[in-house]
Amino acid sequence: MSTSVASTPTITLRDVVKCYASGTLALQGISFEVGAREFVSLLGPSGCGKSTVLRLVAGLDEATSGRIASPALGSATTRDTAFVFQDPTLMPWASVFDNVWLPLRLAGRSKADATAQVRQVLALVGLGDFEAAFPVELSGGMRMRTSIARALVTQPRVLLMDEPFAALDEITRQRLNADLLAWWHSNALAVLFVTHSVFEAVFLSQRVLVMGARPGRIVAEVVVDESLPRTAEFRTSQRYAQICRDVTRALEVASAADGLGA
Repeated sequence: MSTSVASTPTITLRDVVKCYASGTLALQGISFEVGAREFVSLLGPSGCGKSTVLRLVAGLDEATSGRIASPALGSATTRDTAFVFQDPTLMPWASVFDNVWLPLRLAGRSKADATAQVRQVLALVGLGDFEAAFPVELSGGMRMRTSIARALVTQPRVLLMDEPFAALDEITRQRLNADLLAWWHSNALAVLFVTHSVFEAVFLSQRVLVMGARPGRIVAEVVVDESLPRTAEFRTSQRYAQICRDVTRALEVASAADGLGA
């Protein structure tokens, strides 16, 4: 399958600036789009404003100036946008089923009415046999799968992910990377993904947007023109290595421009 970008943007940012009351300029002149079925990663050093961009797109914070268009900020219901954080943020006293049911319950769906939908998404993320388990009984990867299932159960149009796999071991992280691409493809989502990992960004994305240090801004865009599905073989290919070098070089240029280089 080709990774061609959808023509109609689901998320649009134009000349977005975010300045906090303290005077800290967090973002300056941020402009980009994410297509309706596109996977885009934001990559950059700590403190460059990647998470701030996600919060603005989700409507959890307001820009100082500029224009942002996304389902969370329009007339669509908030269930059109789902947010997955680095911490799975599960309710420890609730079962896997009840954690995933939560957003539907808050929307007024009874447990009986939501059961089929919850079980469908648990099967999708490989947790069909664990609906009665509690978070303490799960591995880190399984807790993150539960968090992602909770996001997908509302059938959102936009999935925002803030370093969801950063705390996981490399083997689990790579497995969830591959699974995430499958879930994204089968659900036709627009995904905006924040990461510090060049290797993760290149494996997952159709485009990687490189951000410079504060004030955050887009300093480079690298297109990953690679077909799906992306397998373990892609990770060891010359093409993957070359794209990773291109992204790393963009990060180094950005760091040097900010006076952070050697």
